[in-house]
Amino acid sequence: MSTQMSAVQWDELWLPLRPYATNHFQEGIRRERRPVAMTRRYVEANPSALSNLLVVDVDHSDAVLRAVSSVDSHPLPNAVVENPVNGHAHAVWALSEAVTRTEYARRKPLAYAAAVTEGLRRALDGDAAYSGLMTKNPLHMDWSTEWLHGGLHTLGGLEEMLGDRMPPARWRETKRYRTNISGLGRNCSVFETARTWAYREVRHHFGSPDTLHAAIHAEVQSRNTEFAEPLPAGEARAIANSIHRWITTRSRMWKDGAAVYEATFIAIQSARGKKSGKARAARGKERTAAMLEYMRGTS
Repeated sequence: MSTQMSAVQWDELWLPLRPYATNHFQEGIRRERRPVAMTRRYVEANPSALSNLLVVDVDHSDAVLRAVSSVDSHPLPNAVVENPVNGHAHAVWALSEAVTRTEYARRKPLAYAAAVTEGLRRALDGDAAYSGLMTKNPLHMDWSTEWLHGGLHTLGGLEEMLGDRMPPARWRETKRYRTNISGLGRNCSVFETARTWAYREVRHHFGSPDTLHAAIHAEVQSRNTEFAEPLPAGEARAIANSIHRWITTRSRMWKDGAAVYEATFIAIQSARGKKSGKARAARGKERTAAMLEYMRGTS
């Protein structure tokens, strides 16, 4: 494929309008206009709100061979961007439908995309710590790019081709995953843990959406800083905004207010107390019966 055709295809698939970009990570990354970013060695792989490119970092000298040898292993990537000095490369799969990363109602597709990306990583023995934020710019002269095909993938199609290389259903609950969260998994982790925390936090902010907003943002920021490579600040803010927006516009608990919450809480506690009391009484009867039986047997 000619350079011109490659540039056209990449321009259609690569969506960021003002991406992070850099020539050397030691110099840091900064947002630049798209035409300028296209001249840099490294660019942001996806916009902050969605993902249509899945990228795996393959730190092996035979990275290209691993990526293109796809028979009974993994779906063929759209492109492989290689560092010709050491053979390491980024393999890129383009999706037919972008996955939203910030909207509350679209979390399942994001978790699905994270699992599929993990399957692709396992198939190529890619870097488990790769964050997925920055990728090698396939148009830069420092890299050797193999443009393999222009077909677009679905998550379901990728999963089917990966087969047993997909992670198990509860893979995100494993200790290894929780201590080494990267890529799209960071987004899933921050969202799931912060929203669960926010549901309990609501009771302190009834009638005050602004203080709830501030509390959620502080919690999301705190959880995000726990990662070795945190999510971009804009993406963390978007997650917090999504949680806050859902609670204040769609949560029944928020609409019902403090009085209903308090009454419901008391009713739940009362029911739990009665249930616990019955269980204790039953255990007491069992112990008494056992003691009587023992005494009869020793008399």
